[in-house]
Amino acid sequence: MNLKRFVLPGLMAVVLFAAYGSYHKHDTTEAKGMSNKVNRLTETATASGDTKTAVFAGGCFWSVEAPFEKLDGVVGVVTGYTGGHTTDPTYEKVSAGKTGHLEAVQVRYDPSRISYDQLLQVFWRNTDPTDAEGQFADRGTEYRSVIFYDGKEQHTAAEASKAALAAQGKFEKPLVTNILPVSTFYEAEEVHQDFYRTHQADYKFNDVASGREAFLDRVWGEDQELKELESPYSRFDKAERLKSLTKLQVEVTQHDQDEPPFQNSYWNNTEEGIYVDIVSGEPLFSSKGQFDAGTGWASFTRPLEPDSVVYRKVGGFFSDETQVRSRYADSFLGHVFEDGPEPTGLRYCTNSASLRFIPKNDLAQSGYGKYAKLFQGDDEQ
Repeated sequence: MNLKRFVLPGLMAVVLFAAYGSYHKHDTTEAKGMSNKVNRLTETATASGDTKTAVFAGGCFWSVEAPFEKLDGVVGVVTGYTGGHTTDPTYEKVSAGKTGHLEAVQVRYDPSRISYDQLLQVFWRNTDPTDAEGQFADRGTEYRSVIFYDGKEQHTAAEASKAALAAQGKFEKPLVTNILPVSTFYEAEEVHQDFYRTHQADYKFNDVASGREAFLDRVWGEDQELKELESPYSRFDKAERLKSLTKLQVEVTQHDQDEPPFQNSYWNNTEEGIYVDIVSGEPLFSSKGQFDAGTGWASFTRPLEPDSVVYRKVGGFFSDETQVRSRYADSFLGHVFEDGPEPTGLRYCTNSASLRFIPKNDLAQSGYGKYAKLFQGDDEQ
């Protein structure tokens, strides 16, 4: 909602909301690093400096991106081009096979939550490592299977993982996946980011028609998905969950509508605890990062975890804005602006209808006990 760009006092915010609150352009494009502005937002939000990157090429990057996105500990996945000899690759140029680049994904992950070796296990389960000419129906050098390592540690892990896979005897042909040093990674165009979310029918058709899905099912069977690595919030019956929501909660989370300012549950909440997604229950924000921005909406300086939310650029009434959405439920939460207080300088302006508050004393019994440590010692102060 565009008016959140302005910190409006009391009645003026309510009046302007009534006049313009329902205005949205629905020609949205995914913004997970697709513009310099959103890049700065995501980098600031993950400023802990504890993340690492891994780069994989395994054919069509639409299909390689999705399996990594749902892993617990993966902060973000960007599709792009790498390994070639030109400095201005585009989808058209790379597809023509004259740039030397491959379609690839850059995975940013938290090594304290998921290891590089575990990422390799996911990579093998989503490619054909015996095909040197492409992947499935996608033929050409730009679709080759390659692991791009960054440093000796990743190089050693990749070689060991490949050898271990070969020893399993799952494949009749030799493994030909190349293991090469990382090179400049060029981000792909916006339409190719989060394609599995924004073009679900096309994504599914591509996986089936290319033969990828049938091949992986035949080779790996039930072992294809490493469910122990997936977030517990990535698998739920969304349709069933939506039945329990109020009309306002559905309008906000599913149709990107903002609730009225000063007329919602959490805009002035001062109780300590965390906020989770109303649909999936995934943790999103903490009262530790909440502040009064004077807008009438619940405002935060950062997400609870760096990978708690995703960002989407949308056309606003005054100018483009950056939506904030939950990673697994894809619920519309609100917007993020660069006018917040330190230490992040960000203001996550959210809708209470998208959130459920868990008081600190209820965290353990509600299944969020790991976050209780955030509030230890508060009662003694």
